[in-house]
Amino acid sequence: MVERATKEVGAVLVVGGGVGGMQASLDLADAGFKVHLIERGPSIGGVMAQLDKTFPTNDCAMCTLAPRLVDVGRHPDIDIRTLAEVTDVSGAAGDFSVTIREQPRYVDIDRCTGCGICIENCPVFNMVYPVPDRLEADLEPVDQARVDDIVDRYRGEHGILMPVLQDINEEYRYLPGEILRYVARKLDVPLSQVFQVATFYNAFSLTPRGKHTVNVCTGTSCHVRGSARILESLEQHLGIGPGETTEDLQFSLETVRCLGCCALSPCVVVGEKTHARLRPDTVAALIGECA
Repeated sequence: MVERATKEVGAVLVVGGGVGGMQASLDLADAGFKVHLIERGPSIGGVMAQLDKTFPTNDCAMCTLAPRLVDVGRHPDIDIRTLAEVTDVSGAAGDFSVTIREQPRYVDIDRCTGCGICIENCPVFNMVYPVPDRLEADLEPVDQARVDDIVDRYRGEHGILMPVLQDINEEYRYLPGEILRYVARKLDVPLSQVFQVATFYNAFSLTPRGKHTVNVCTGTSCHVRGSARILESLEQHLGIGPGETTEDLQFSLETVRCLGCCALSPCVVVGEKTHARLRPDTVAALIGECA
């Protein structure tokens, strides 16, 4: 027979951060209890976070889960502990003592923004998922001199990664991988951070771009006035589709949502020059001007 504790503690431990554990935590916290939510994985959400639809209503799983994720994360009486497991329970009803083992993170949780840089630079992670020569780059002397010259232009300034990448992108018309690795080593910043910037902005490209970039507006006004036919004509004339570059590296074809020239639609921008009120039969002359 287990004796009931004479002094009850007003705190509750919920094991498992799935949708059931989250809802139980919210109900208990709203009832006035301090809740400690323990989850073995790196984040709460459970299996439901991996689903697209739920049976039998076919509702969006994330639409159901997201409000609970926000409410649990913001609730002042819910303490979330992830990467944690219960190893021992002792005591009696109303007065339990629980031992929890938490896996080390090696990061300051209060300063974490979820950027993922720590994972990509973790020695253990890279032993399992190795990245060959991730910080080494054998550049030709002429390329190394060009990059060094670009870096020296901004030496001593704060936050020079972006302008350095912009100048390299303008110099080479794209961002070569070996040069990005060299920049990471040169500026002493994580390679993952360099690639995050390089892949975030549409102005940057990791593949060679043409000397002339042809941007076709597909906004509402241009679409109504025949931009789809303009794009089709360009594809046939250049032999490439949107996002591709001709083999001679002369032209890259892109589409944009709006160029701000609705009164002149349909519009195409080649380089820095805007061509207005185009027709499919004028595309050949337009490309001929740039060749």
